[in-house]
Amino acid sequence: MASTFNISNLAASTSCDAICGLLAGGKILIYDGAQPATCDTAITTQTKLAQVSFGSPAFTAASNGAALANAIAPGPGLANGDATWCRFVRSTGAVIADGSVGTSDCDLNVDTTTIQAGALVSVTSGTWVERKS
Repeated sequence: MASTFNISNLAASTSCDAICGLLAGGKILIYDGAQPATCDTAITTQTKLAQVSFGSPAFTAASNGAALANAIAPGPGLANGDATWCRFVRSTGAVIADGSVGTSDCDLNVDTTTIQAGALVSVTSGTWVERKS
């Protein structure tokens, strides 16, 4: 039988708030190369190109399973390269999530994936969405 599991808006929003709470004061680390198989897989040959910082709180309260990011502080490019994936980490460095990076239809959408060392990297908006089905 096919899976028909769904969660309510209340459950999705509660889950979203919990995850977003973990990101208060955390960072988005932007890398080149292949995204690791899981969030628990160590980074090997990938180069950290940039990092930007969440405020505290990092997100607004969730509604219908989605929360909007509060201001994300820009950061300088750390190396030259083409961004392909990102890692969301707590202020302690503990990994929360990984995702794709691109100019559209990705987990983290940016104006350009070409990062240059010393150039300012900005994320102007973001939404965390907890899937309901």
